[in-house]
Amino acid sequence: MMHFKRKINLFGLFVCLALSSCAYSFGGASIPSEMKTVTVRFFENNAPLVIPTLSQQFTEAIKTRIRNQTRLSITQTDGQAIFSGNITGYEIRPIALQANSNPTAGANRLTITVNVKFNNTLKVKSSFDKSFSRYYDFPLNGATIQSLLPTAIENINKQLTEDIFNEAFAQW
Repeated sequence: MMHFKRKINLFGLFVCLALSSCAYSFGGASIPSEMKTVTVRFFENNAPLVIPTLSQQFTEAIKTRIRNQTRLSITQTDGQAIFSGNITGYEIRPIALQANSNPTAGANRLTITVNVKFNNTLKVKSSFDKSFSRYYDFPLNGATIQSLLPTAIENINKQLTEDIFNEAFAQW
């Protein structure tokens, strides 16, 4: 019986050691266990049409996703992973034109494009410099574009940060 318990304890120790040396996975992310910090630099809005609050909203959306889905600490400088970039596109276009004597849009599409540079100092091959773009369609239904933009921007930011997070940490 003593011999059996010793084998179980050795097996448990082996499993713990094997698991502690691997990258951990959290919410689909595969982050090396030695990675502890991340820096998210402010994303300037360089789009032809500038919305004053978009840079802050987008930068905070990335930080929030990292806080909610990893154990990484966000630092102001010198993170082991660094997100930087800029907003390169912000565009509203009419879609679903309604044909009549005075054509009007039945809906609008907001598209936001960001260029993201991700620098992984621990695993350089995971680094990237890539453009991400997402859109959100919204019918007017008597509402003004300005009243619908906050919801559209929030939805696009969720989609963009998911794409960026997956590219950086999930390697899908």
